[in-house]
Amino acid sequence: MQLCGVCSDETSKYTCPRCKIRYCSLGCYKRHKDTCLPVEQPTPTVHQAKGAVSTEPWPVEDLLNEDNITDKVPLQRLQLLGQSKELRDLLCNPHLRQLLRSIDSADSKEDAMKAAMQEPLFVEFSDQCLKIVEHEADM
Repeated sequence: MQLCGVCSDETSKYTCPRCKIRYCSLGCYKRHKDTCLPVEQPTPTVHQAKGAVSTEPWPVEDLLNEDNITDKVPLQRLQLLGQSKELRDLLCNPHLRQLLRSIDSADSKEDAMKAAMQEPLFVEFSDQCLKIVEHEADM
């Protein structure tokens, strides 16, 4: 486990997508973002650029801005996803992994999700995730 690169007190849980520094909390991220210097990305070759949907990471600010999120799942319940044998079995499917990569790299996440929801395999994956998270909410 690595210590937070901002406060050096807590174990880091997150990585800045721009400069790859590890940090432990929203407070440390907010302190860090004012001085963040992005790691220079290598220029993609023509072969890599072809078919690439987006090379920009999804901004952490979007994920951490609590005012814009209406439905949030506590971290404890999200951690249950990583413990699920059913999800691990589904993630062994290369087609599902490719769908997830395409959503993650898409410019319009909303459009990519709508397209993925037309795939029965992705619907099964989504339903399994919700089942795990919602089942724990009932407890």
